[in-house]
Amino acid sequence: MNFSQLQKQLGISFKNERLLQQAFTHSSYVNEHRKKYFRDNERLEFLGDAVLELGVSQYLYREYPEMAEGELTKFRASIVCEPSLVSFANDLGFSAYILLGKGEEMTGGRNRPALLADVFESFIGALYLDQGFDVSINFLEKYVYPKISKGAFSHAMDYKSQLQELVQRSKNGNIEYLITDERGPAHNREFVAEVQIQGKVAGTGYGRTKKEAEQRAAKKALDNYEAR
Repeated sequence: MNFSQLQKQLGISFKNERLLQQAFTHSSYVNEHRKKYFRDNERLEFLGDAVLELGVSQYLYREYPEMAEGELTKFRASIVCEPSLVSFANDLGFSAYILLGKGEEMTGGRNRPALLADVFESFIGALYLDQGFDVSINFLEKYVYPKISKGAFSHAMDYKSQLQELVQRSKNGNIEYLITDERGPAHNREFVAEVQIQGKVAGTGYGRTKKEAEQRAAKKALDNYEAR
């Protein structure tokens, strides 16, 4: 397999191309080529998982200063879960480079979600070993962080929808969100949002955007409801 096209596409040149090949080598391929020296990607997957978690964790910690530990954990889990990793791998065309055994290939292994997710983590592990943590973060900044900032994983933190469902089930009336205050200079603005249910304040939240403040207000309303 020639990985030069992939490196050109990603703008990354591996010092040790064997690491890159290993990241895309499935155990089924190794088992069918025992006479040659191949290593599968399982150990790289283990390392890449840790690098990815740290990279995503530091991004969320920096970009969402108002978010509590439990919320950060839930948010991170939605980003590093299998469906998300498969999406990243597919966006980069990783499936075309996977080295598979014939049996695995015939049974559709190239497009199997678990296998694609593993390959994405393995690639990050290989990149970390070959280029270091800073280059690994640069890769995440280019291919992962933008999806977070665009709201691709916001479903995991959609407290407004959760509150809407709760209110509809309990038939408590209408929900209304109000921006009650704006603080700070234009480059560092903070908004204050209030959620009202049936005309009564149910929760207040703060955020760097109006949407974030409304989500925080909805979260507070949910917390207040659970505390009853």
